[in-house]
Amino acid sequence: MKTRAIRIHEHGGPEVLRFETVELAEPGPGEARIRHTAIGLNFIDTYHRTGLYPVELPSGLGSEAAGIVEAVGAGVDSIAPGDRVVYTGRPADAYSEQRNFAADRLVPIPDAVSDEQAAAGLLKGLTAWYLLKRSYPVRDGDAILLHAAAGGVGSLASQWARHLGATVIGVVSTEQKAGLARTQGCHHVLMSDHDDLPGAVRELTGGEGVAAVYDSVGRDTFFDSLDALRPHGVMVSFGNASGPVDPFSPAELAKRHSLYVTRPILFDFIDTRERLFAACDEWFEVVGSGAVKICVNQRYPLAEAAQAHRDLEARKTTGSTVLLP
Repeated sequence: MKTRAIRIHEHGGPEVLRFETVELAEPGPGEARIRHTAIGLNFIDTYHRTGLYPVELPSGLGSEAAGIVEAVGAGVDSIAPGDRVVYTGRPADAYSEQRNFAADRLVPIPDAVSDEQAAAGLLKGLTAWYLLKRSYPVRDGDAILLHAAAGGVGSLASQWARHLGATVIGVVSTEQKAGLARTQGCHHVLMSDHDDLPGAVRELTGGEGVAAVYDSVGRDTFFDSLDALRPHGVMVSFGNASGPVDPFSPAELAKRHSLYVTRPILFDFIDTRERLFAACDEWFEVVGSGAVKICVNQRYPLAEAAQAHRDLEARKTTGSTVLLP
């Protein structure tokens, strides 16, 4: 059968995204065919597009989506046609009207969660989960620093961290985003162009610094993030919005009082069905309790994915964004 999908045939800017008609085979053993109803937009999509995270060309894009099961392949008994499901994972091909995907990685969507919320929130929500619950487990009373606090992951992580009892210091790029960050869990908000970000953080923490920094910006913020940490603090580097972090000497950690640095990847934490479903249970529980709200603030037609990428990279978006087939 034929469907439509975004494809890239070369790495580059948003202009390399093409909306094409492609052939889709019947689902194979262990697979299901999903008709997408909402597709999540994430910064990792831009890394695949530019080649920062290389993919074999030609390639699709997109790592999360929600939709309806249309058909299942041989041996599939965990889901059935008509089920509402959401997924995150590889290969990157969520920017499509329909696709086949491993049935045992499809997660049922709770009744109280819309398809848009599921698609906008799963990858980002699970990212917030592994940041706050695994990379540096936040404890009641901790102070943490969160870059891009009004963005997709930041807006969820700030709410969840506050729910866990942390004092959340957010970093944003505009006054509009500062206001949004305050409504989404940040106790304090700093501007990304502050001339002494570590000094401002220490002033807010009585001179001590924060227990952990969650940094998705990368090159431009790395050393400021290290300088904002308390002794034995943890630097969690999980993105490269400004480019990859340059090589550095481990001595930089020693002279800042025995710091730790980690560069985690979500899929190392959800590599089995059991771990995936356990993580999703925690995510949907905190959403269901009302402690974390998924805000879908931008919607684009799938055919306009290139414009969505431009706006994301220009920091014009807030909260979560979905592409609609």
